[in-house]
Amino acid sequence: MKLALVLAYVLVLLGCGFISMKKTRTVNDFFLGGRGVGPWLSAFAYGTTYFSAVLFIGYAGKVGWGFGLSALWVTVGNSIIGCYLAWRLLAKRTRDMTLRLNTMTMPEFLEKRYDSPNFKIFAALLIFIFLVPYTASVYMGLSYLFETVFHIPYNYALIAIALLTAVYLTMGGYFAVALTDLVQGIIMIFGVGMLLYYITGAPEVGGFAEAVSRLAAIDPKLAGPVGPPGILPLASLVILTSLGTWGLPQMVQKFYAIKDEKSINAATWVSTFFAIIIAFGAYFTGAVSRLFNSVLMEKGVNPALDPKYFDMVIPTILTYALPEIAVTIILLLVLSASMSTLASLVLVSSSAISIDLVQGRLAPNISKRTAVLLMRVLCVVFVAVSLGIAIMKPQIILTLMALSWGTVAGAFLAPYLYGLFWKGVTKAGAWAGALTGFAVSLGVSAYFKFDPQILNKFSPMIGSAAMLIPLVVVPAISLVSEKFPEPHLLKVFGTKAVEEYDLTFAKGTEELVN
Repeated sequence: MKLALVLAYVLVLLGCGFISMKKTRTVNDFFLGGRGVGPWLSAFAYGTTYFSAVLFIGYAGKVGWGFGLSALWVTVGNSIIGCYLAWRLLAKRTRDMTLRLNTMTMPEFLEKRYDSPNFKIFAALLIFIFLVPYTASVYMGLSYLFETVFHIPYNYALIAIALLTAVYLTMGGYFAVALTDLVQGIIMIFGVGMLLYYITGAPEVGGFAEAVSRLAAIDPKLAGPVGPPGILPLASLVILTSLGTWGLPQMVQKFYAIKDEKSINAATWVSTFFAIIIAFGAYFTGAVSRLFNSVLMEKGVNPALDPKYFDMVIPTILTYALPEIAVTIILLLVLSASMSTLASLVLVSSSAISIDLVQGRLAPNISKRTAVLLMRVLCVVFVAVSLGIAIMKPQIILTLMALSWGTVAGAFLAPYLYGLFWKGVTKAGAWAGALTGFAVSLGVSAYFKFDPQILNKFSPMIGSAAMLIPLVVVPAISLVSEKFPEPHLLKVFGTKAVEEYDLTFAKGTEELVN
């Protein structure tokens, strides 16, 4: 029965990829679905990219175990800041400006917004170096669950997942991803419902109200508004996982691709409610994980002894508290969340090379057919690279995984956010913000000698600092550096004066020629 459900799921994904092939003829089709993706597909694409195996397997278990019920503040942040405000504040501006500037990627946007070709190269390399290892971490989380539930060896599970990702992604590109995300999102909602039903009904938990009193008996702070680690680590987690999405290329891509302004309002609410359901299910399960301590100890899982066991906390609880068919559906939930995240990460990583470097600098005149082929080939290459990283698990890669979210968001958030709304931001200000975020993340990590144990503990605070400090640096440097000329700002922000400037420029050129 388990294998039959998984096989049916795989066939659905491949079917979506096959249907999407007919809609994919250009790079714009492949990377952005032709900018014609509707509200439901866009909302589910955003939500399923947001939440992956990293959340369900390791992160929710670790955060919930440490913070108790106060981990649910992360759910509030993810829903309001990470989804509602992101769509409400950024989506329309992003779609309009990227259409006006004819850009498809974050590096292209930064280049044209700040008139800086080098900015595009810097951004593309940053995406490649830090998002590919992050992709590997998603593969690793999925494989741990397959190993626990199906007893499939880790490497075999990795290879199977990588092949599936490569096939359906290269067939249909972004539209295939968005179409499958709708299916995956429905599975995730249904799976979380089952998860909460069985977890709250387990004798160790005894319902929501009883869970609060039992956690308080272990440590009153586990049932309080702020968990044992304190307010600063909790606030850092909320900022990192919520505000961080505003600067991540794989999340911003969804704003580029949505069909029209009318679709944005519907997508805002759908993605917000989706986030509430999924994040609550994950973090609540993590929060009550201490109530299953005797079960975990019996299975040899002891997070208090060694942090490496956090990856096994939720899988162990699932196999104990849920019937086999429910565990299989939860497996599909995690697989759904992760496949979308994987596909989005691979698309963004491949675009950094094909669109931003090859088409943008090395071979700007390649044909549409060659460009699409290049994107497909690079998707396969990046899947293979991520697979290799996940199999080898070298120490430096594990360190990059811990740094990836904060480093990428820290470098992009301030230049992207100010670039959308403030005409006064300068090239020097944008560069200062990007380099500051990058330097804070890597500099503090270097101070701790890139020690994985220290980074695992402090990475939320490091990542949050890397995002917040550039928000001060960008305006400070912009106020004292050279401003952009008015014609450039008119083209970027799209006022009526743009047409007047273009007309004047054209007449002036004609007179000069004559």
